[in-house]
Amino acid sequence: MSTLWQNIQYKIQQSGSKIRLLIGINVIVFLAINVTAVVEQLFTGFGNSAILAFTNEYLHLPAALPKLLTRFWTPITYMFMHAGVLHILFNMLWLYWMGQIFEEYLGNKRTIGLYIAGGLAGGLLFVAAYNLLPAFTNVNAAENSTVVGASASVMAIVVATATLLPNYTISLIFIGPVKLKWLVLFLVILDFIMIVGSNPGGEIAHIGGALMGFIYIKQLQRGNDFLGAINKLFKHAQPKMKVITNNNAQKRSSGLPRQDEIDRILDKISGTGYDSLTKQEKETLFRASNNNES
Repeated sequence: MSTLWQNIQYKIQQSGSKIRLLIGINVIVFLAINVTAVVEQLFTGFGNSAILAFTNEYLHLPAALPKLLTRFWTPITYMFMHAGVLHILFNMLWLYWMGQIFEEYLGNKRTIGLYIAGGLAGGLLFVAAYNLLPAFTNVNAAENSTVVGASASVMAIVVATATLLPNYTISLIFIGPVKLKWLVLFLVILDFIMIVGSNPGGEIAHIGGALMGFIYIKQLQRGNDFLGAINKLFKHAQPKMKVITNNNAQKRSSGLPRQDEIDRILDKISGTGYDSLTKQEKETLFRASNNNES
């Protein structure tokens, strides 16, 4: 147990992983809202929290288009909030487990971009479904419906990981070894079936995030990293000027792997798994993940 805890501490504190940042933001937001709401209710009475009422009204993503126009920030804020302890617990566990695998093979420069894109895709599909599908428009469900949680963002990373590494095997309690492609297929089908359940908006948002994760990896394997603009917002600031010798510049240029070589390796991983890579291919992928600025 102590070794496991030390490993977790290293992953969170020393690795520089963007997963740590995302989990930290989610936990801080959750505690800031709920701890203050509990303190408030201890003095005003349970069930009478103005703080929770405010966050529900102004930070959750509404389905109603007129309300969304006046709360244009909610497509971002909703993906960092949660409805309860179990909600955030399971989302953060999935983000931690799958995020580690994602960053192991693609580096940590794409994590935040995909998280945000997945949340936006999930929010967009939620709003579109509630304003276009008869099941929702016939009862004017959009009027009072909102969605909240990081699930769409997390699903984007989960599905992206499975799309990149379909044959990667993980061990599940009571089940045993399972390939990522089967696990994710089960999750997506389950989300689709549960649209007719008690949380249709959340399930639709999950599917939107899943679609974003799948599309992103497929485009990345074709050499198109369309999340580059988002990723660049979170890069460390670079000096405006740098003086280097010609020899150093040539060494740096020659040390970077070619894009067609990266694409070939990603295709090989997708088809036969990471373990099929040669030592040289693994080193090439490692250099690419640490040097790619997109």
